[in-house]
Amino acid sequence: MTLKFQSYFFAAFCTLLLLEIGIALFLKTGFIRHTVGDFLVVILLYCFIKSFLDLKIVCTALSVLFIAYGIEFLQLYNILTYLNLRGNTMAGLILGTSFSIQDLVAYALGVMCIAFIDLKISKSRQK
Repeated sequence: MTLKFQSYFFAAFCTLLLLEIGIALFLKTGFIRHTVGDFLVVILLYCFIKSFLDLKIVCTALSVLFIAYGIEFLQLYNILTYLNLRGNTMAGLILGTSFSIQDLVAYALGVMCIAFIDLKISKSRQK
């Protein structure tokens, strides 16, 4: 693991961050808010990590999936209640408010998608 700034991952991170903020502000329910948002958030996290760290694709993908699943399972045990943050909007957006199997599927699909894209880009740069 080495520190290495990669501008294309950082640009993707910034774009996805703006998109996620837009989803959070303007969409309160529905498929895009609950499923596409979860799909994109793991891609956002992947791009953030790869913006600064030169990690192997599998290592980054598994780390992101571990973080996402960890946060999701904390929701199963009502972490916001234990932290006394139940009414905190920002904590609810970051940590989520309820456990869902669909979220786990969205995270897995998002991680597989970005890992596949990263693999293809990496191979094309080696040629």
